[in-house]
Amino acid sequence: MRGHIRRRGKGWCVVVDLGHNEDGRRRQKWHSGFMTRRDAQAALTAILGQVQQGGYIEPTKETVAQFFTAWLAGAGASVRASTLRGYQLLVAAHVLPRLGPVRLQNLSVAQLNALYADLLVSGRRDGKGGLSPASVKLIHAILHKALADAVEWGQLPRNPADHAKPPRPRGRQQLHTWTAQELRAFLESAAAHRFYTIYHLAATTGCRKGEILGLRWEDVDLAAGRLAVTQTLTRTATGLALGPVKTARGRRSVALDARTVGVLQAHRRQQLEQRMMLGLGAPGPTGRVFANPNGSPVTFAQVARAYDTSVKASGLPRIRFHDLRHTHASLALAAGVHPKVVSERLGHSTVAITLDTYSHVIPALQEDAADTVARAVFGQ
Repeated sequence: MRGHIRRRGKGWCVVVDLGHNEDGRRRQKWHSGFMTRRDAQAALTAILGQVQQGGYIEPTKETVAQFFTAWLAGAGASVRASTLRGYQLLVAAHVLPRLGPVRLQNLSVAQLNALYADLLVSGRRDGKGGLSPASVKLIHAILHKALADAVEWGQLPRNPADHAKPPRPRGRQQLHTWTAQELRAFLESAAAHRFYTIYHLAATTGCRKGEILGLRWEDVDLAAGRLAVTQTLTRTATGLALGPVKTARGRRSVALDARTVGVLQAHRRQQLEQRMMLGLGAPGPTGRVFANPNGSPVTFAQVARAYDTSVKASGLPRIRFHDLRHTHASLALAAGVHPKVVSERLGHSTVAITLDTYSHVIPALQEDAADTVARAVFGQ
């Protein structure tokens, strides 16, 4: 492998000989933009060293936008549809408008850091300020993953995101939950609502909204008092779709209390009556537990609107639907349920995640433990 430097206009270029094509024609790659002969000579030495060590990347004009078009098209085979949709939205909204025209091979650490700083100040699409540090860090994670693939595919010699400095997220967001009395008041207030069973399951099992809306009757064993979480309803680019849960621990069996079994039995009877009135017949085992009267799936938007209305009607402090899951976990831990059991019910990948997420409950558990041990040693 050989190379030389050559003057071009007011600057200097490095020309690298890459052998010959299949048809015998000579292949050369030009690296331009050097202002002095010394800079060009130093670059030639470095490039020839890369060639010798197998780390040379042929220069291309591919832009960041072109690369992400190809990367996102291939990413669909390795991530869930909802995850891919999230990648597409974040890249289109925040990365491509700022870095899309930049040549991929020219992308620098400084440009990534400038991107993060800009997003913190003016990243919101509505023009009302910047993104949160956590959101910017998520964008950094997507960039890091994509650029790591570019290195693996031989399109970049190194990953500039390795040395970029995304912002550190602020302290863990405070969880908003209801007390046991508030949760009971909400469920009593919403007892007549058509989505009451959805609310009740979220509160008594800790399942996610998508997991609940993805349930089929074959997943529910009323005789044994258990439900199987095997799939989840997700948003995709083309609409709602059923897909597998994210992790192996997410695929789980959740025990149901007797009251919840009764709520599901009543829901099944009501669903059957509605279908009979419409001439649809009884739902089969693969039928959805939660469906509209015409059989179409209940959507996230439907539940969100109904839930907000139900909370407002109850007069309770507003918490998100997802906070019913947090409320379930917090009440279980405070009641003395072992963290491993709570972790299994929630489908967390490790008990550490459960303990870290619900650390606000731990001080009370510590006090109970201290009192319990003291009573065991010293009596009342």
